[in-house]
Amino acid sequence: MPMIDIYAPAGTFADTHALARDAAAAVMRVEQVPDIAMFRENTAAFVHELPAAAISNVAGESNYVRVQVLTNAGALDRDKQLAVVAELTALVASAAGDESLRERTWVLLTEAPEGGWGLWGHAHTNAELVAAARERIAAG
Repeated sequence: MPMIDIYAPAGTFADTHALARDAAAAVMRVEQVPDIAMFRENTAAFVHELPAAAISNVAGESNYVRVQVLTNAGALDRDKQLAVVAELTALVASAAGDESLRERTWVLLTEAPEGGWGLWGHAHTNAELVAAARERIAAG
């Protein structure tokens, strides 16, 4: 149930809502979690549009995008890490209509510590998240 934050200069994307939806769906697909409401409703992306002056590399350029993916610990093995970075980079470039953005998109993968995934007012361990998913799958 990752949280995805996309930071870009304002105006980079024509449809930020579609980008947010597509980013969430891409990460959920790569994670290979069951397609149940628990995951669909709690995997989300947020697009943060910033003034260009709020972004800079050392050379003073502001035409970058940063994507940060926060997952529970251990959710992405190495193959999934590679896939999520590739998919989100391609998605950002496509949503911007600028293939050169593939070279200026940074994707950061971050894991919440064990017991640090808050959902439904509770800080869940991985075992608790797995149990909750199994319970929902069994309930149909």
